[in-house]
Amino acid sequence: MAERLKIEERTGFGLATVMARKDVSAAQIAGALGVALVDGPSWSRTASLTLIGAGPGSWLVLSEDEADDHADRLRERLGPLAAVSDQSGGYQILRLSGPDARTVLQRGAAIDLHPSAFASGSVATTVIAHIGVIVRQLDDAPTYEVALFRSYAASFRHWLDAAVCAL
Repeated sequence: MAERLKIEERTGFGLATVMARKDVSAAQIAGALGVALVDGPSWSRTASLTLIGAGPGSWLVLSEDEADDHADRLRERLGPLAAVSDQSGGYQILRLSGPDARTVLQRGAAIDLHPSAFASGSVATTVIAHIGVIVRQLDDAPTYEVALFRSYAASFRHWLDAAVCAL
């Protein structure tokens, strides 16, 4: 029987919060980073960066390298346009994929994950098992990434294991 759910922890990445300063638009941030960017619940990417909408004028910026200077390089590129805070050690990112990924997440997320409401490219900040998470859908397989504060990782994994057992 084919694997219906795969759960992987992402490693080897840099992560920073970027918050636009007052009166700075998403277009200005996009221009500085060289990315087509929507100020809203979606994500965009370049060859090396993924910008995940986390709120108005706010993004998690995921770098495919885990260089210690990830946030410093973002600060240099953004200059006075935004505040940048390194989050690399503060978050855990889990990737859920396979036919049961949506079913498992829907058991805890307080959002509609039906493909007509939440498709590839979508992002939501929500709560699962009383834990704040950022969920993004990577493709139509479906594949999701769930970012959460590392200090809640064991509790989230406990909920996830229980949700999987109930399949």
